[in-house]
Amino acid sequence: MHSARLTIDPRFRVGSIDRRVFGSFVEHLGRCVYDGIYEPTHPTADEEGFRTDVLDLVRELGVSTVRYPGGNFVSGFRWEDSVGPREERPRRLDLAWHSTETNEVGLHEFARWLERASSELMLAVNLGTRGTQEALDLLEYCNVTSGTALSDLRGEHGSKQAFGVRMWCLGNEMDGPWQLGHRSADDYGKLASQTAKAMRQLDPEVELVVCGSSSAAMPTFGEWERVVLEHTYEDVDYISCHAYYEERDGDLASFLASSVDMDRFIRTVAATADHVKALTRSEKTLAISFDEWNVWYLDHFRSVEQITGIDTWPVAPRLLENVYTVADAVVVGSLMMSLLRHADRVRAASLAQLVNVIAPIMTEPGGPVWRQTTYFPFALTSRLARGVALQVPVETTRHRTATYGEVDTVDALATHDAETGQGAVFLVNRSTTESCSVEVDVRSLGAVAVLEAHQLHDADPHARNTLEQPERVTTAAPRVVDLVDGVLTVELPPVSWTAVSLG
Repeated sequence: MHSARLTIDPRFRVGSIDRRVFGSFVEHLGRCVYDGIYEPTHPTADEEGFRTDVLDLVRELGVSTVRYPGGNFVSGFRWEDSVGPREERPRRLDLAWHSTETNEVGLHEFARWLERASSELMLAVNLGTRGTQEALDLLEYCNVTSGTALSDLRGEHGSKQAFGVRMWCLGNEMDGPWQLGHRSADDYGKLASQTAKAMRQLDPEVELVVCGSSSAAMPTFGEWERVVLEHTYEDVDYISCHAYYEERDGDLASFLASSVDMDRFIRTVAATADHVKALTRSEKTLAISFDEWNVWYLDHFRSVEQITGIDTWPVAPRLLENVYTVADAVVVGSLMMSLLRHADRVRAASLAQLVNVIAPIMTEPGGPVWRQTTYFPFALTSRLARGVALQVPVETTRHRTATYGEVDTVDALATHDAETGQGAVFLVNRSTTESCSVEVDVRSLGAVAVLEAHQLHDADPHARNTLEQPERVTTAAPRVVDLVDGVLTVELPPVSWTAVSLG
């Protein structure tokens, strides 16, 4: 057994935790919407066709915002198709996922669903096949109270009250050649700036997200951010980051260190934004919206699940339905720690996605709903991480990985809420073979006790929750969690994620 030490001191602040960091993502893709959140024939369906058993788990997950309706889907989407009487809405071909979109669930239905989920709508506009005018039309429809053609049309469609959408994405992954309407950084930057300026003329209170790179592995990464921000820096509030991780070729050690890559990604984008800030002599510091992140086994999608053929356009096919392992959940927990570790710059984030599609929640048509392994670290972090994120240097052993070089064996994050006096510490043991005893000096928090402790671990790091075994994996109390004379001692088994709340 190896050991590690760290100190929690509320004076060493990184930044306040924005609740939008605990966001998710619903795209009209696969079974995320249809047979996911929406299934009118299900025994638990409400009067609008939404599954209440799914809604219960979404509330428990603690999702603060939901990015909608895409994703790649949005770059070919006509928002007008999703409003008005359901029976009059057109069926459309979705080129992004080679599927048929019925438009049964549209803007009004989803906005009402979000109210019940206690979550905020984060809306994306189509800058792929459409442009500034369509974005303005959607903004008027959503945010103007009444007295104009589109705001009154919203009232006729059943919502007299404006939706009041605050956060808007200016397109999606426009650096990607796969994206409908893909543009160069220069062309996209000009369009995004024009659209942002126009939207602010209509509603000065909107918060706007400009597209960064869809991956740090893109050949244009870094240069894309610089060029786009030179056009848009004063027009927007956030730049987006997207990243997905997977265990490759059985290299579990590298996979468990995925947050090392996320940390580098965030630092690089922040540095690029600050470079443009200096070039433009701006007084503003740009925030980051990490609005797509997760574990995603892309190779499986590429080799098995693609749909082709001009006459093959299924409705809600089973796409991207990764079944997650304990190791996947440990990585998800560590990626959440990375986002919070940069709380001074990362002010919003979206776990992609919410239900069925690379998601923490799974459903079966006409059947049950269950929590994937990745559900647990997200739900617990959303509930326990409050107040501010703290700097937490860790004294730990290091080990070498094939992908990321030498990394800390123990990863740690701490948070503190001055209003309640409560703190939390989150720990990951990246070792695949050895347990670790961690000592946490919490004397600076005053006279605190352990309020609750949760640990995600299994003797089989590839154990999963499935339709047949929906509760195979869950969390449990750590085998050792003691607080004596201001020192918290926690034992971390290999390949584990742990959360301890103090107060």
